[in-house]
Amino acid sequence: MERAQTLTRRRVLRALAGGGVALVAAGGAGVAQAHTLGVTTDTRPLRGLCSPVRLAFLTDLHYGLYVGSGQIRGWVDTALDARPDLILLGGDFIDQRIRTSPLPLIRELARLKAPLGVYGVWGNHDYGSFGRYSSVYYGPVRADWAERRATLTQELRAEGVEILLNQGVAVRDDLHVGGVDDLWNGTPDARAALAGSGERATILLSHNPDVLPDLPVPAGLVLSGHTHGGQVRLPVIGAPIVPSAFGQRYAMGWVQGAHGTPAYVSRGLGTSGIPLRNLCPPEITVLTLMPTA
Repeated sequence: MERAQTLTRRRVLRALAGGGVALVAAGGAGVAQAHTLGVTTDTRPLRGLCSPVRLAFLTDLHYGLYVGSGQIRGWVDTALDARPDLILLGGDFIDQRIRTSPLPLIRELARLKAPLGVYGVWGNHDYGSFGRYSSVYYGPVRADWAERRATLTQELRAEGVEILLNQGVAVRDDLHVGGVDDLWNGTPDARAALAGSGERATILLSHNPDVLPDLPVPAGLVLSGHTHGGQVRLPVIGAPIVPSAFGQRYAMGWVQGAHGTPAYVSRGLGTSGIPLRNLCPPEITVLTLMPTA
């Protein structure tokens, strides 16, 4: 993923630098699209629910190179305006090498409040920011990456944001939320995340949707991000590049995993690799989940 992103960034910047007025204009339009925001709303049944629940799903903030606290503040405001019962975060909070705690990000996430709580999972760019793997942007591997992950986990928990690492929690008598580790840099365990759910309705958070074909157990609903919808989409053909082993199958929107499990893949909020979007605006997803008949 990191190599593909670097090559894409170089190609785009080279084109914008030497490709003339049309390409510069296209690049400007892409930057503008990256700073728009859509709220996707839907109503879906969820087996096991006894009463409705409204959730807001935010993913792929990518705080760092292209995204600052002001942009995150706007996203938080929009999520709170939806008055959700539950707020879920799909990972890739950070996109920069962590040297000190990212306090501006933490302050904005601390504003997220909902009656049933705020829960999230880590994504691959979080692990790069911790120093789990090396890249031109993140630098070399750090021996203390796990300690950095633990520190940020504790700092977020202190502000009411609980990170689920192959674990789950009953947020209501009829609703269980589980979260798995990142597919590329950890060991996701959906069975552990959904353990103890009993007859409750279940929601599973997985940053990467590529877990879907191999789910060991069914879930009522899976929420993912990671793909950004391809971030740059073209008419007719869709996204030329999707960071998934399955191409455009799980690029965005409603898809299906093993055991007939429904899943929603968000286009996310921030940008990765290049600060551009095309025909693929950022989104916050607000779902109203209803008891089945």
